[in-house]
Amino acid sequence: MTPKKVAIDAAKNAGKLIKNSLGTLSSENIQNKDVFDFVTNVDKESEQLIIDSIRKHFPDHEILAEESGKTGRKQVYRWIIDPLDGTTNFIHSYPNSAVSIALEENGTLILGVIYDPFRDELFYAEKGKGAFLNDRPIHVSKRSNLNQCLIATGFPFRNKDFLSLYWQVLSEIFLKVSGIRRTGSAALDLAHIACGRFDGFWELKLSPWDVAAGSVIIQEAGGKITDFAGENNHVWTGNVIASNNLVHDFLLEKVTNVFRENP
Repeated sequence: MTPKKVAIDAAKNAGKLIKNSLGTLSSENIQNKDVFDFVTNVDKESEQLIIDSIRKHFPDHEILAEESGKTGRKQVYRWIIDPLDGTTNFIHSYPNSAVSIALEENGTLILGVIYDPFRDELFYAEKGKGAFLNDRPIHVSKRSNLNQCLIATGFPFRNKDFLSLYWQVLSEIFLKVSGIRRTGSAALDLAHIACGRFDGFWELKLSPWDVAAGSVIIQEAGGKITDFAGENNHVWTGNVIASNNLVHDFLLEKVTNVFRENP
């Protein structure tokens, strides 16, 4: 079985678990990983389901997963897994969460799969082969006029020390664009750029599993994704700007102006 098929099957099976579990959590099923950062039994069950599927077909591959961390020795291939992106949404029965699975080959991302179980939308891309939504080719938007653009973002909820700087950036961008949305799932925000629903996105201090799959999908859909320096280290810095390419320079300027002055 190909890596793409394994990832898609695992994402759909995990998504079924997530969808069937919405609204069933009790307080005993929710734990604090950190301040304002939660994990549920469904996160853990979803992750184990995905890992078991990968291990069945690729027992020697390395895995980096949100809840269990790194497993296996360093290998040519490494899977990067977010079993439930949008946990806070899920806890509150707000149906905007996703499964995100990516694959690296020698440090280069070559496969990304994001599955939204509540809309039954499967986004996927392989490096050099284009991006797809439910097997239909997708492409980023062609909007370049800022006053027509819809931009997504995420609050720095894990470290609220950055909040004052974030508000500066938010204010400058908000004044120029049609609207800004905060959905609570970075993986879905990136997927929605890839299919043209959003025109841009920025967030800071994300984790690799939030970004890896979406990074492949956006680039294969004709978009652009960088860190705050405009470089290709966004997966590991967690500071992410993504766009349809046409508004990337605008977002990069607004973000870097604030964070360059306030390192």
